[in-house]
Formats: sequence, C-alpha cells, structure tokens
Amino acid sequence: MSYLIPPLSTKKEIDEAIKRTEDKILVLRFGRSDDIVCMQLDEILSKTSQELGKMADIYCIDADRVPVYTQYFDITLIPATLFFFNGQHMKVDYGSPDHTKFIGSFKTKQDFIDLVEVIFRGAMKGKLMVTSPIDPRDVPQYELLYQDI
Repeated sequence: MSYLIPPLSTKKEIDEAIKRTEDKILVLRFGRSDDIVCMQLDEILSKTSQELGKMADIYCIDADRVPVYTQYFDITLIPATLFFFNGQHMKVDYGSPDHTKFIGSFKTKQDFIDLVEVIFRGAMKGKLMVTSPIDPRDVPQYELLYQDI
C-alpha cells in the first residue's frame, strides 16, 4: 500500500518536507515496504490521507535508506510514526515510555484520525506535547532498553 503514500527517500527530501509543511501536521512513517505491519499501517494511512488532507500531509520513508534520521529519532522498532507541526517535532503521551513516536500499526483508521485531530488542535494552541485519545489497550506495548556507552 505504500505506493499510495508519497515516499521520501533522501535526507534532503525529509528536511524539505519538515521545513515547508506549514499549518498542517506532517506524518512521517518510517518502515519497510515488505513488512506486514508496515503494510497494515500504510493501508490505514492511505485510506485516511484524503479525509485528513486539510489537516495533515502523510509520507512514508524506508528506514534503511535514511540511516541518519533512523539513528537521530532512535528508530529501532518498525514501523514508527512521527509527527511534526511547523518544523517542530510533536510529542504524544501514549501511556508508553516513548513520547516521540508511535510504534506499530493503529488498530483502526479512526484511531489514527482521532490522533491527528488531537495533535492538530494541540499544535494550533502552541502545545508541543498532547495526550493520546487512543485507548491504552490499543497502543502496542514494548520495553525501552537503554545501553550505557
């Protein structure tokens, strides 16, 4: 399904998307086109892109092609969905340890629509972090492992 979502394949393209997207939520899906969970997420993203067109721009990124951002955003689990507003990374409290990205696929397209609406409303009020409207039972749970260097 990722063929229905515009891809960004270089660091320069991602930088431009972050800089030029104004007064809309920028949704970046980091993943792999052959991953089953990514395919499920891409289907949800493609089905909602029309409905959210005035509120969000959605792009997919192959995590292996842009290792700079994969490392910068600490993307170790695929798929990871990040949100930006006017060049600012938006954080969301999902009830999980990581507020910087959504890991996994959304259960329903309505979950994704609700999340984008909450992020958009919060961003328009100047908030950099919002609380997720998604039922915590529908948020994939995982443990963060930190490694001392």
